[in-house]
Amino acid sequence: MVYVTGDTHGDFSRFKHPMLKKADANDIVIVCGDFGFFWDDSKKEQKLREKLLDLKYTVAFVDGCHENYDMLEAYPVEEWNGGKAHVIAPNLVHLLRGEIYTICGKRFFTFGGGHSQDFEYRTAENWWEREQPTYEEILHAAENLKAHDNTVDYIITHEPPASLKDCLRVDMMQRLEVHAFFEDLTQICTFQQWYFGKCHLNRYVPVKYYAVFDGIYPLRDTQGKAPGAAYDPSVTAEPEPLPEEETDA
Repeated sequence: MVYVTGDTHGDFSRFKHPMLKKADANDIVIVCGDFGFFWDDSKKEQKLREKLLDLKYTVAFVDGCHENYDMLEAYPVEEWNGGKAHVIAPNLVHLLRGEIYTICGKRFFTFGGGHSQDFEYRTAENWWEREQPTYEEILHAAENLKAHDNTVDYIITHEPPASLKDCLRVDMMQRLEVHAFFEDLTQICTFQQWYFGKCHLNRYVPVKYYAVFDGIYPLRDTQGKAPGAAYDPSVTAEPEPLPEEETDA
């Protein structure tokens, strides 16, 4: 079964939720951005990631506004359940922007990224311009959806469509190109439900939109084995080395 939750911000307690007590290798928890376990690579954070690898189920996440993109992009891109992803470990996966995956017999469209409200107070060491989706990523997403007849079962994003921001009265003055793109998807795509985490709310917006935060939402029509690889906690992908900075001769 697939479960969906909102921003975790490096808080491991979310994965101790009573609803996940019986989750096993056939299950997957998808986090709607601001995963937060790839941030400063401190010893504490490394231990938390080790605890994630000890979970019996798979954890997958779209990126949000509070991620270390240098760390995430150091992992190689691989094929995973029909799309491209950073497969950090067999049970820990970064879902990429504009990709479509088949999980538990259902089709999932994912698109992370967004805009930090606190970016003016952050430095070059803890803010990445890559948090904001690019035109090329939006174009890739549109082409990928078109190849699937603009039909998926579930949409997982960090940011909501523009109209949902107004409906929830959150960040109403903030508009990015991705908000308009998502608004277009509400009109041209066929889907069952759309989940997003940016607003830090647990709220259902009729008829098929879910702002999610610290709740756990089971998608009860998802059955069967979730991850594409057999679970083996001893196997962890090695990130590719970061390029050396150029220096003047």
